[in-house]
Amino acid sequence: MISHADRRYAVELIDEAVTAGARQRKACEILEISVRTYQRWTRDGAVLSDGRPEAQRPVPANKLSPEERDEILAVSNSPAFRSLPPSQIVPALADEGRYLASESSFYRVLREADQQHHRGRSEAPQRKAPSTHCATGPNQVWCWDITWLPGPARGLFYYLYLIMDLYSRKIVAWEIHESESSDLAARLIRKACLVEGIVGQPLILHSDNGSPMKGSSMVETLRRLGVSSSFSRPRVSNDNAYAESLFRTCKYRPDYPVNGFVTIEDARAWVLSFSRWYNTEHKHSSLKFTTPEQRHSGEETAILEHRQQVYREARARHPNRWSGEIRNWELPGQVWLNPEKEQSDLNQAA
Repeated sequence: MISHADRRYAVELIDEAVTAGARQRKACEILEISVRTYQRWTRDGAVLSDGRPEAQRPVPANKLSPEERDEILAVSNSPAFRSLPPSQIVPALADEGRYLASESSFYRVLREADQQHHRGRSEAPQRKAPSTHCATGPNQVWCWDITWLPGPARGLFYYLYLIMDLYSRKIVAWEIHESESSDLAARLIRKACLVEGIVGQPLILHSDNGSPMKGSSMVETLRRLGVSSSFSRPRVSNDNAYAESLFRTCKYRPDYPVNGFVTIEDARAWVLSFSRWYNTEHKHSSLKFTTPEQRHSGEETAILEHRQQVYREARARHPNRWSGEIRNWELPGQVWLNPEKEQSDLNQAA
């Protein structure tokens, strides 16, 4: 609503423009008001208050009474109609010889009561929250998945089974086979636990909902190893984002054979080379450009402290070249898998 002072200022501008030779209609258009609004404001030669927002309007004669509104809500939420929209409720009531109000009135009453949405069995299902885990060190949370590698001909694939550590991003184990099976996955998990020396220690293994992840052989192996299972929500690949990101890094390497591997031995040789590069040479951006192997073994602490010292000395030598603090080379002590929104906001604020 325009204040009285703004209204008076607008009238003065229009009068000044008209006095200077402008047309009243054009002056009103520039201020985005109509000529009738200007005339109403200047009735009887004085700048008047608009008054329309504060005007006392009579109650419409056809307004629904509180009792009628309550009856509409009661009928809409009754067992017979709670799963139907007003467009179906009103005709159904008419077939029963009843008329309470029009469809638009039903919609308006439901909207004002915050019920203009799915009701009853038509209510939209609530999405399950993703599994949330936090790793404060290596070998606490692992993510694993299976991806296709192109074979020697169109339609032929090899299957890369791969396990990575959430905290360090290290590839802790991988194998390539010609099929997907729970038995092969269980064997890989056993091998990874033996290599890392964590048999019997607390471990969470996160994956999607594929059959190799939930097969009986896999379930029994995890039970014997003392490993807790965690699964993504159905058809939500983002719940296993770390594994998906690693597969993308793998398949976008410059030497990745996009035309396919001739034999399974070729595929294994290439992935062996990739895993060695990724673990020991690839300076990971999420690890402050240290390698997964350095993070996994704890070497990253000394490396980052050395970088911090190098930057301090550089700023001390040329303080005029630094407008602020030196680069932050500290790594967070917690890594979250699918953090809750509150935790995610805290991490971003930090």
